[in-house]
Amino acid sequence: MDILKNSLDVQSTCCQLQGTIAFVPTMGNLHAGHMQLVDAAKQLADHVVVSIFVNPLQFGESDDFSRYPRTLEQDIEKLKNLHVDLLFTPDAHHILPADINTTTFVEVPALSDILEGECRPHHFRGVTTIVNKLFNIVQPDVAVFGKKDFQQLMIIQHMVNDLNMPVSIVGEETVRESDGLAMSSRNSRLDPDERQRAPALFTALSAAQTRILSGDKNHHDIEEAMKSTLQQAGFKIDYFTIRNTANLAPVDAQTTDLVILAAVYLGSTRLIDNLSFSLQ
Repeated sequence: MDILKNSLDVQSTCCQLQGTIAFVPTMGNLHAGHMQLVDAAKQLADHVVVSIFVNPLQFGESDDFSRYPRTLEQDIEKLKNLHVDLLFTPDAHHILPADINTTTFVEVPALSDILEGECRPHHFRGVTTIVNKLFNIVQPDVAVFGKKDFQQLMIIQHMVNDLNMPVSIVGEETVRESDGLAMSSRNSRLDPDERQRAPALFTALSAAQTRILSGDKNHHDIEEAMKSTLQQAGFKIDYFTIRNTANLAPVDAQTTDLVILAAVYLGSTRLIDNLSFSLQ
């Protein structure tokens, strides 16, 4: 596995690869969910490129960029075992201008301003800007993302479509612990008591899904009931909402494809999760 830091070296190496390229962008601290993305990428192309970059542009003032877990040596060993072709590990100065205030941003309007975007202003602008840069460097044929970040996946797909980028976007299902907790690099921040309570988020999502599939159309009551349940379990709620899968708009009587999205705090750790399903 080649390990490169310089974007020009990555561009040159990728241009010389014979065949198709699948790309998995990450922020490191790799877990089984990331490994599933890499496994999927291996099935989709001749070569797999992974990036590890903790993106400062997607952290807000209330986020702790410095606390994000960094485990590069362990990550490298995991990727070597999966026979990844190239790992791109840029330092900030390799991928960002010296003055961030003068940088060009890529932004997907509307979708970036709701839910996660409302809770974390400019978060998605930071995501799309860096993903765009990574796509320009790697020039992949396909890129693989996890569905746990459902809104992010939608926004990246919109960016690719709107800018006519020649890359296919593939979403892989969320990988969960045996108790239902969605795997996340942030889970390592949970203390033992919080970790024991954390699966209640997936339980609430599943309960809401069950009520909807059983014919309950009072979505507001379902949302409020699940919020109350989570609050009683010690969670602080950013949002728990039922939306249209196609555009994240509020559901109506004609909506058949739904996604339940939630973002909560357990202690100081922010957790997100979702369940998407069809009524047909």
